[in-house]
Amino acid sequence: MRKILKRGLLFLLILILLLAGCSAWAKKAVVSKRGSIKGRSRVFADIAAEKENTLDVLVMGDSESFTSISPMQLWRQHGIAAYDCGQSGQKIQETYYMLKTALKTQEPRLVLLEANLMFRNPGRLENLQSAISEAMLYHFPIFRYHNIWKTMFDSSATLPDEYKGFTIRNSVKSYDGDENYMKETSELKKIPEFVDIYLKKIIEICQGKDIPLMLYSAPSPVNYNTAKHNAIQDYADKHNLPYLDLNYKTKELKINWKEDSYDKGDHLNVFGAEKVTAYMGEYLAEKYDLPDHRGEAGYEEWDRLAEMYRQEFLAVKGK
Repeated sequence: MRKILKRGLLFLLILILLLAGCSAWAKKAVVSKRGSIKGRSRVFADIAAEKENTLDVLVMGDSESFTSISPMQLWRQHGIAAYDCGQSGQKIQETYYMLKTALKTQEPRLVLLEANLMFRNPGRLENLQSAISEAMLYHFPIFRYHNIWKTMFDSSATLPDEYKGFTIRNSVKSYDGDENYMKETSELKKIPEFVDIYLKKIIEICQGKDIPLMLYSAPSPVNYNTAKHNAIQDYADKHNLPYLDLNYKTKELKINWKEDSYDKGDHLNVFGAEKVTAYMGEYLAEKYDLPDHRGEAGYEEWDRLAEMYRQEFLAVKGK
C-alpha cells in the first residue's frame, strides 16, 4: 500500500514539475509570438506581453469596458498609458485572475473596473467550475496557451491590431428607447454571492499593493438602471471605493443615442467612446497621480499606435 502511495505521489510530483516547466515555456512563447493567441485567452496573453512596468491604468470588466474607454485617446490627450483588459461576458473569476496576471509584470497606479459584471450570475455550478478552471489556467498557463506550439511554425503571427485592447467600431445602430432610463427608485439589485467573494479578493489585492480601485458604469440603457446604480453605490460606500456612473451624465457627455451606439444602446461605438474617454481623461488626470509619458523613452510604440489610431478614426469619421 505504501509503495502504491509513494508511486502515486512521485507521479504527481513529476506531473506538476512537467506542467510547471511547460507553463514557463508557454509564457515565454506568448511574449515572443505576441498576437497569436485567439479566443478568451487573447487578453491574458496580450497583457502578459506588454513591456514591463509601462502601464499606469488597467481597465477591467466585460464588453462595456473595452467599448467605452479608448487607451489611444487617453494617450493622445493626456499621455496616460492605459490598457483595456475586458472580455465579452467577462466573469468575475476571470477579472480576478486577469488582474493577478497583469500585476506579475505591471505596477499600475489605478485599476478601473466597469461595474456591469457585478451582476453576472451564471449559476452556482458554473461559478464553481469557473473558479476551479480559472485557478488552474492561472497556475499552469500551458492549459490556457495549449495551442501556442502551433505558432512556432507559423511566421504569419503578428502584433494584435487592437489599440491596447480597444478596437475601432464605427457601425451605428441607434437606440430608440427612453433616454431617461435612470428613473428614481430605492430598489437595490442583488449582487451575487460569488461576485462579492471575488470583488473582496480584488479589493484586497489592490489594497495590498497600494493601488487605487475605482468603479465606473459606462453609458448603456440596455444594461443599466437605477436599481443597479443603487446597488453599486451602496457597495462602493461600504468598501470605501470611488464610483462614477456615467449613465447620469449622458447629456453632459453629449451622447447621441442615434449615432453613438453600434447595437441599439447596448454598447458605445467609437464615437461614443471618444466622448466618454474625453470626460474620463480629464477626470482621471484631476483625481489621480498619473504621469504624462508622451515623448518619453520606452514609449515609442504608443506614439506610433496613437498616430495609426488617429488616422483610422479620422477615416471612419469622414465616412
